[in-house]
Amino acid sequence: MGVKLREQGEEDFVLLERAGDVGGTWRDNTYPGCACDVESHLYSFSFEPNPNWSRLYAPQPEIFAYLKHVATKYDLLRHIRFHANLTGARWDEARKLWVVKAEDGRVFEGEILVSGMGGLSNPAYPNVPGIDKFEGRAFHSATWDHGFDLEDKRVAVIGSGASAIQFVPAIAPKVAHLTYFQRTPPWVVPKMDRPVRPDERADFAANPWRQQLARTKLYWMLEARFLAFKFKPEWMNLVAKVGKHRIRKHIKDPALQAKLTPDYTPGCKRLLISNEYYPALARTNVEVVTEGIKEVVPKGVVTQDGQFHEVDAIIFGTGFKVQDPIPKGTVHGRNGADLAEVWKQGAEAHMGIAVAGFPNFFMLMGPNTGLGHNSMVFMIESQAHYILEAIKAMKEQRIRALDVKPEVQKQFVDGVQKELERTVWQSGCKSWYINEQGRNTAAWPGFTFAYRLKTRRFKLKQYQAERA
Repeated sequence: MGVKLREQGEEDFVLLERAGDVGGTWRDNTYPGCACDVESHLYSFSFEPNPNWSRLYAPQPEIFAYLKHVATKYDLLRHIRFHANLTGARWDEARKLWVVKAEDGRVFEGEILVSGMGGLSNPAYPNVPGIDKFEGRAFHSATWDHGFDLEDKRVAVIGSGASAIQFVPAIAPKVAHLTYFQRTPPWVVPKMDRPVRPDERADFAANPWRQQLARTKLYWMLEARFLAFKFKPEWMNLVAKVGKHRIRKHIKDPALQAKLTPDYTPGCKRLLISNEYYPALARTNVEVVTEGIKEVVPKGVVTQDGQFHEVDAIIFGTGFKVQDPIPKGTVHGRNGADLAEVWKQGAEAHMGIAVAGFPNFFMLMGPNTGLGHNSMVFMIESQAHYILEAIKAMKEQRIRALDVKPEVQKQFVDGVQKELERTVWQSGCKSWYINEQGRNTAAWPGFTFAYRLKTRRFKLKQYQAERA
């Protein structure tokens, strides 16, 4: 967003960052084995290709370094206010401004407010009694405790999502014993990863068009996968066959095979990729526990069947607060409306970007713009373009306040929900795509190119505009 603002000649903007460095999720998630699950030649900005990725799926340190490089190259650091943890943002109707307060007391004012938080920024913890009573070391995978030596320790891992399938294989050889508490097994398919050869990197550096061609090819290959999510659900049977074959190949114990075999359609929950996951779970020092957790006690974990599991450390691989990205009392729009209250039944926004009653407020990675088949960077760039078009319209027509019409938002949201009914995400499993009311507020129900076409032009007639 900052890069594109500068390209458009905008210099009067600030980027509020709650931490002390750029990088977002790739700064915070430093757990062992952390890597991207979209090939890096696509999971990168279209305007800043990187010919030097070491692997097809780059590890976290490389992605973090790439983001720092982008911030420096495009002179964004002077616009960033670090350690600016937002505690409140309120629309001032009289002055047509957003007033934003940071935790340290700083106050920022601006005509336009853009949220770049996304849904994978605030760690989620399980609602289990006694967590605060545990006497050992406990931490979330997103806030990994690198000061704690896992060597020869008894470790409990709670959660079996995208982070866990990366760090469990990385720590299993080091620990004395790993107790893996799994509520629902994921579908795990092979990760087609390999090092990028030096000659390939040199070729991409010398011939950027070849890297662009590879990126385009990869994009359309991933885009084609959406057919299985919506139009050809029977194709998911092939994914299930591959997943079950890999379980049988690596897991010889029939009881453990049963524990690790999902009973829902692939894609209903996030599809995961790994080559090391099942071999790690087959290790003699790893125990998979599917019994529900009753409580955490000072020395370990007690399951519903009364079994006590003594451990030295607990690692939470329980994901993020996707359904509650903006805490109550944080963002207030017209008439003091609290965005968290407005979203009580489920987050929604026009294009996943603008919310009725919250003028001049836009979002990146907003409701129903998440993906299960392609790169989120593509969606973010589409959203940034749309917001920039809105800003351009405001400047050209001297508009002080833009507020999406409620009926326009409703029409868009109703259309999204109707399209979602036909997708694999609605096939009955419990996932972070679905909120407590049974509504999918996370996933985009179509092709990413369809979303780009929708966001290509900003339609002023869909907004209530107040001019100077």
